[in-house]
Amino acid sequence: MAVKIRLARCGRKKRPFYRMVVADERYARDGRFIEKVGTYNPLVNPAEVVVAKDRVEHWLGQGAQATRTVKSILKKEGVAVS
Repeated sequence: MAVKIRLARCGRKKRPFYRMVVADERYARDGRFIEKVGTYNPLVNPAEVVVAKDRVEHWLGQGAQATRTVKSILKKEGVAVS
């Protein structure tokens, strides 16, 4: 099972809100996930980010791969991503 940390879109039309989730890469983007590890709201300025750093580090230690967008968000939040 290849596990990814990625963004799942929530919110309504033209008003996106994202959950940062740990999911098998075969699951649909907004479908099943293993664990919710944060949120990302791009509509406020500056963007609002809430991250459970300990859980993200746990999953990265277990071999989960973060997507490019999630890597950039985590880097801004001070989470070490390889």
